[in-house]
Amino acid sequence: MRNFLSVFFLLVGTVAFAQKGTIAGKITDKDVNNEPMSFANIILKGTTIGTATDIDGNFELAVDPGNYTVEISFVGYETILVPVTVVANQTVTINRAMSTGSVKLEDVVLVQQVNKQKENALLLDQKNAVEIKQSIGAQELARKGVSDVATAVTKTTGITKQEGSGTIFVRGLGDRYNATTLNGLPLPSSDPERKNISLEIFGTDIVEFISIDKVYNSKIYGDFAGGNVDIVSKEHKGAGFLKFDIGGDVNSNALSNEDFRVQNGYNKSGFNDKSRPGGTLNNYNFSTLSSEQPTAVANSFGLTGGKSFNIGEVGKLSLFGTVSYDNDFAAKADGVARGGVNGAGVVFRNFPRFSEVTYSTNTTAMGNIGYKINSKNKINFNSLFINASSLSTQEYSGLIIDIADNGNGLLKRYKYDQNQLFVNQLLGEHKFTERIKLNWGGSFSTISGNQPDRVQNIFRQEANGFLLSNVSSADNHRYFQELTEDEIAFNAAVDYKIGKIEDGEYKGKITVGANARQKKREFEAVQYNLDINNDFVETIVDPNNLDTFFNQSNLNAGVFSLSTFRGNAQVPSALDPQFYNGDLNILAGYVNAEYQFGKLTGVFGLRVETLEQFVEWNTSVDPAGGDNTLDKFAFLPSLTLKYELNEKQNLRFGFSKTYTLPQFKERAFFVYEDAIEAKFGNPDLYESDEYNFDLKWELFPKADELISITGFGKLIQNPINEISVLSSTNDVSYANTGDQAYVAGAELELRKNIFSIGETNARKLSAGFNASYLYSHQDLDEDKVRRENRTVNLQADFTDDSSRLTGASDLLMNADITFSTDWNDKQGSFMTTLAYTYFSDRVYSLGTVQRGNQVDKSFGVLDWVTRTKLTKNFGINFIARNLLDPKIERVQENKSGDVTVLSYRKGMNFSLGMSYQF
Repeated sequence: MRNFLSVFFLLVGTVAFAQKGTIAGKITDKDVNNEPMSFANIILKGTTIGTATDIDGNFELAVDPGNYTVEISFVGYETILVPVTVVANQTVTINRAMSTGSVKLEDVVLVQQVNKQKENALLLDQKNAVEIKQSIGAQELARKGVSDVATAVTKTTGITKQEGSGTIFVRGLGDRYNATTLNGLPLPSSDPERKNISLEIFGTDIVEFISIDKVYNSKIYGDFAGGNVDIVSKEHKGAGFLKFDIGGDVNSNALSNEDFRVQNGYNKSGFNDKSRPGGTLNNYNFSTLSSEQPTAVANSFGLTGGKSFNIGEVGKLSLFGTVSYDNDFAAKADGVARGGVNGAGVVFRNFPRFSEVTYSTNTTAMGNIGYKINSKNKINFNSLFINASSLSTQEYSGLIIDIADNGNGLLKRYKYDQNQLFVNQLLGEHKFTERIKLNWGGSFSTISGNQPDRVQNIFRQEANGFLLSNVSSADNHRYFQELTEDEIAFNAAVDYKIGKIEDGEYKGKITVGANARQKKREFEAVQYNLDINNDFVETIVDPNNLDTFFNQSNLNAGVFSLSTFRGNAQVPSALDPQFYNGDLNILAGYVNAEYQFGKLTGVFGLRVETLEQFVEWNTSVDPAGGDNTLDKFAFLPSLTLKYELNEKQNLRFGFSKTYTLPQFKERAFFVYEDAIEAKFGNPDLYESDEYNFDLKWELFPKADELISITGFGKLIQNPINEISVLSSTNDVSYANTGDQAYVAGAELELRKNIFSIGETNARKLSAGFNASYLYSHQDLDEDKVRRENRTVNLQADFTDDSSRLTGASDLLMNADITFSTDWNDKQGSFMTTLAYTYFSDRVYSLGTVQRGNQVDKSFGVLDWVTRTKLTKNFGINFIARNLLDPKIERVQENKSGDVTVLSYRKGMNFSLGMSYQF
């Protein structure tokens, strides 16, 4: 089949170009130092024949011999008309520079051919759109040296990322308040603790642009309060191309770490098929526990290409594909970790020496097939596969109460995570008449998030070596978990234009839409406890080679025994996994009414959702099992107003009502044990409701410049928080901790050209800055927690009666400065960017039982990016990240003084890459 398709496409291309002439050339942007104008429209006037320029501004059009007028256009730029005569088997060359001139930018629906990768086009999109939104495109991501989507969104105003994860906070609101979509369709999550998929697994090589909606509109699912991150994947437009990338990367901590050890037995490609061992608890069928020391030098490669084929007189088939692989070595140095710190500052697990080394991989493959049937109908198929893996070793050395009271303890963890995401989407656009347009999309996504064989061992170091702990049967264990999540979604919306003026222009439109979503999660886990016989606790072991102790012979000899939470080998159900399953079904309908009253444009939206969230479980804390259902009927109004002060200034207002659901694991009575804390779900948890307000002023001095100021506020009813509960072990759970919380803040964004010299061999210096200030407050009510959470008898003793929201920084800042120049008629170019990101202190978790809040301390990150294009085809890139290497620190703010509970440095990263485009 594959060979047939290849021959078919080749024949189509051959027939299409036979006995034709060619119109080719390059289009540049006169207002921006003649930078290439990507995706400008190239049309033969009076026909339906046309194309668009590629990312380098080049175009090529095969046509029959004859006389034509070539129309070159781009939204917001003056149209250029060029008469040409085409001769068979000859090429007519057209090179032109486009200018905005005195063109007035009207409030229009975005033209699909706008190049959403370019910063200028996205600013134009932001200016013309009625909705309040923000985007970052591939051009800006490359300029700032961003390699993944999680880092990408933090370059926009008011968004930060939780250290050590791909979880983002939008205006101080964390994972539960946000949503993630791909081309407007929802994505499943690979993390049992998270609502959203980790954005770190998405490389920017698949991204055309990322749209961040911080103001709700009725097209978005109502489970929203912070923001919706929509990743818009690339598709091919313009001339065919093939590009190859290769690179290397080093981390200063990993390179200098002489004891960089990870667990042996894993395929370094990141593809492993490990599962729970078979047999009974009388069989030791685990993989080996030996470690190895890899060379900590990372590498990467990528291949990207695209090609278009004319189908008949008006049709076009566009193919785009990309495949990439990269690995990474990371190490945390100068580490300190403490757990079980009480209000008086007494530490139950005090590790003055903490280290973590990680080897990770990411393999991505994406394909896009776009079929433009004619000027009124288009269908796109997207397929995306991502395999992300992480192999880490954690070592905690110091005091462990009741095990190593003299500070001679060692807790060691090996952990391997493998996530595989597979997404298939079918999207359609159909213009039935001048007034009526249909957009639809459907997707099936599946993800597996497995943790095969997490290993924990606790030791006590004596004069003659290390001894294994047996204070608890779970001190030494091997843990296996499997998660699968499937999601089916469908969107459909019909636009009907109203209020016709003239020449196909209308004052407004009515949009009627529907959404359906079904999510199914299955999670199971088994922990094998390796309980050491008291007669053998004095046996000396090597922490780096435990196979000499844990093996079949010693199991047979009774040196240790195997058990699970259900019991030992004598219990028939001992190997039955603990599990929880979740189902979420949502049906929604909405209507939007948009109308322009002179300079004022308004959009009123109303969305109605009916949903059911069902969770069932059978776990170590509830062996009998249980289930519950959360039903909701949501009535969600929204209002957006845009007032055009003049051609360059807008004033915007937004209001909406939304809700926030608890997540599956938060409502399942299941315990997850980490090295220094344990978390369990609460079946009595219920949704929050939010009211959101925004007011924004924006000024666009030039096509690539922006000044904007935004004020916003949010009222959250029955907010959900993680809390330390009243228990002997100080476990963490989830609760609606008060009646209300509120957030208020302001955002500032600036983009400015400092100077720009010349059109040929141009030199340009530009800068960007954005900042957000946030004030948050929430009431904490321990009586409410006790009253509403009786299933698990949840109780809290809050240290304070109010607090900031967890994850909310008062101040966020991003700043960058870029110098660029080019030579040899833009065949060569040089660009260098210095980018800085800062966030202030933010609450990690709320304090209870006289313990203070745990707070992540402020720090800043400085990156330097240099990109050089030596020839038309060949380029070299150098990126230095985290140049300041700040201390990452978390403290517990007790009244008696701050206690550091986590501290480390990540080290600096240096990468060198090369690319060649055919």
